[in-house]
Amino acid sequence: MADLSVRLFDLELKNPVMPAAGPPVKDGRAAHAAKEGGAGAIVTKTISVRAARVPKPNMTRVKGGFINTELWSELPPERWLAEEYPKAVKTGLPVIVGLGYTSKEIRELAGRVEPFAAALELSTHYLGNDPTPVVESIRAAKDVVDIPVMVKLSPQVDIPRFASAAEEAGADGIVLINSLGPVLDIDLETGRPLLGSEQGYGWLSGDAIFPLALKSVFEAVQSVDIPVIGVGGISSGADALKMIMAGAVAVQVCTAAIINGPSVYGKIVREMEQFMDEHGYRSLSEIRGMAQKRRRDTASYARIIPELVEDKCTGCGLCITSCVYDAIHFSRDRKTVIIDEVRCAGCGLCVSRCNFAALYL
Repeated sequence: MADLSVRLFDLELKNPVMPAAGPPVKDGRAAHAAKEGGAGAIVTKTISVRAARVPKPNMTRVKGGFINTELWSELPPERWLAEEYPKAVKTGLPVIVGLGYTSKEIRELAGRVEPFAAALELSTHYLGNDPTPVVESIRAAKDVVDIPVMVKLSPQVDIPRFASAAEEAGADGIVLINSLGPVLDIDLETGRPLLGSEQGYGWLSGDAIFPLALKSVFEAVQSVDIPVIGVGGISSGADALKMIMAGAVAVQVCTAAIINGPSVYGKIVREMEQFMDEHGYRSLSEIRGMAQKRRRDTASYARIIPELVEDKCTGCGLCITSCVYDAIHFSRDRKTVIIDEVRCAGCGLCVSRCNFAALYL
């Protein structure tokens, strides 16, 4: 079986899948549930100097994703220090403590949480074009602790610029991305915004943001020499492996754990192991950064006709329905689809629509 263990700083993780700072790790009990579910490390919900007051309702499932008005922990830091962190440490897994949000608040809290933490993850929240708050937060933490300090970045910033600034400020790792927004959904029956914030706005997470998260990790890995952890829309082993191929050392999961429960961590790990075994990979180091090495230096304009594996084709017709060039038809004689190479534009959509790996480029 493939070895999924990873080394993050001086931490040995049995696998690279961990919860992201959020509701699935809202307290010490939830940390134990994450361990039982198969997580390789614990990332605790971000705390600040005071408990958050979260608007209600604050979470909703939407088409292709999830919207929330979640903030930092609703528990005060004193509760975490007295009860929740000691419980989390008893999982026996490395505990990464989430802290936010200003440099002053982080400086006040970092030394107090250090006895329970294997590393810190700083959240500076949603920023404009100025990386100064990120730099100041990292320096504030590094001034008072002797453990690794990571910083989490939102997708709305210039990733290479902010990641480089974080590395120069002394960050030991980069985590990205935060959820995307603000966004809005409306209750069709009442005409009222679904969430309880002042405008009804929230932040988008889940499947919809995965391609953006993957691109952000890809960019960050090109920009820094410190470890990058990928988070955003990861719900399967395939998602996690793509993050590793982009260059991530490890991954974090939030929305999928909210929707499916903590067993999702183990599910993702098993799916990763299955892929690795089927493709002959022995360790994650063999695929880490693969996409960086195989990226194109220039755009490709050559038309590529999809290849068909006939014995895998079920005749479901999804590729036929989606082909705007009318280049795919069903052959009753062969009981499979046929591609008209003259009409085919080589767009590649049919390959992504096939659920049975019958088409490939």
